[in-house]
Amino acid sequence: MADELMPLSGGRRAHFGGWAATLVDSLDTLWILGMKNEFWEAVEAVMTIDFSTPADDDATTISLFETTIRYLGGLLAAYDLSGDVRLMYKATELGDTLYGAFDTPNRMPVTHWNMLLAASGHKQIADSKAILAEVSSLTLEFTRLSQLTGNQKYYDAVCRITNVLARQQRLTAVPGMVPFTVRPKRLDFHSGSEYSVGAMADSFYEYLVKMGALLHGSRKYENMYTMAVDAIIDHALFRPMVPNEEDILMAGKVRAFTKLDAVVRPDVEHMGCFAGGMLALGGRLLGNATHLEIGRRLTDGCIWAYEHTQLGIMPEDFTMVACANRSSCSWNETLWRQAVKERSLTIPGLFTGPTNHNAVTDELRLPMGVTSISNKRYVLRPEAIESVFVLYRITGDSALQDSAWRMFQSIQNATQTQFANAALADVTDPAAPKMDEMESFWLGETLKYFYLIFSEPGLISLDEYVLNTEAHPFRIPQRGFWGWT
Repeated sequence: MADELMPLSGGRRAHFGGWAATLVDSLDTLWILGMKNEFWEAVEAVMTIDFSTPADDDATTISLFETTIRYLGGLLAAYDLSGDVRLMYKATELGDTLYGAFDTPNRMPVTHWNMLLAASGHKQIADSKAILAEVSSLTLEFTRLSQLTGNQKYYDAVCRITNVLARQQRLTAVPGMVPFTVRPKRLDFHSGSEYSVGAMADSFYEYLVKMGALLHGSRKYENMYTMAVDAIIDHALFRPMVPNEEDILMAGKVRAFTKLDAVVRPDVEHMGCFAGGMLALGGRLLGNATHLEIGRRLTDGCIWAYEHTQLGIMPEDFTMVACANRSSCSWNETLWRQAVKERSLTIPGLFTGPTNHNAVTDELRLPMGVTSISNKRYVLRPEAIESVFVLYRITGDSALQDSAWRMFQSIQNATQTQFANAALADVTDPAAPKMDEMESFWLGETLKYFYLIFSEPGLISLDEYVLNTEAHPFRIPQRGFWGWT
């Protein structure tokens, strides 16, 4: 009943309120795998969770975002798959609890919420600063809860946030994109200068197109998504210079103070790998072949990153050389080595060894094409295999299954422990130690996507389900359906 297993020591860790995050996060995985006896056993355990107070004595606050995507999403998906009404009552119990985080003067939620203070009547005020994804990525779960209960209050709570974003989306320095730091207390979602498709912003964009699917087409969400993706394509993507001159794309980071000075930095995140699947899904749903093609090139970029490290696993964060344009890009080893040298001198502590070009690249264990790796960890993330799965379901290209199998073998070979699978400290060094950590999304997302890509396409059909950012499948209701019995 702990949040996470410690896969080296066999211990336990509480990260998300102490409400058995791994158990709830993997309920639908058990069902999908056909492990029904284990599923029913898990449901019995879930019914003992008390969501009215954190079970972790050290937790003074809970993350509204993480609790929503992992717990509420897990409960709703498990109900949608199994039909067990106990799960629906538990989801409603949790939804009513989380609804309290929206009890602020302007109805913007408190993202790191002290539920005990709120319960005691303490006045709540929306955050002065917050992360975009944590404020804006609650829509799928609260909307599905409204669809299933027939109670509009959950949808109303998240719709208020979307309406503010819709009004301000064109006001940013990169119209269509939204800064990854926002100011909910002031209802300011446009004045920042840093933009990303990865961490702190990712699921905002993802949920726009998925809300359109869950609502059988919503002009508001589809227009917001199209505006966002057009801006992402124009400003946040780049073609990296790589030895074999593969036609791939990567998602970088954007800095802009005005609408005229947006600059993409070739800083790549593993978390940004979801974008290939997002563009492919959006292209399929909205009939945009260009978006589908760009989604494939982004996914191929993440596959490239997996296949060019020593362990065959993509690191958390790295940089590359951006090509001058996306149509052609000749490999220039001298330019790459110079970029590596320059990059190594700008990051404190990154490199302190010899100063000639060959020594720098050898010491840093960099794949050719990569100019630095600022975070060498792999924490069992799902984003790359997520996009491979979505592209395979849309295109049927078996080469994507081949890539998925190589990714799976590399991850399993490097992370398996006596008890489960462990995060890695350094994907460039086979001798580096494993970390005693296994986030709940390993079972909730990563292994689920690996399983589904080798399953029959009717299992969790993307025509029938929309998956939240934690890979929990919500059944798309029939047109006109609202409420459950």
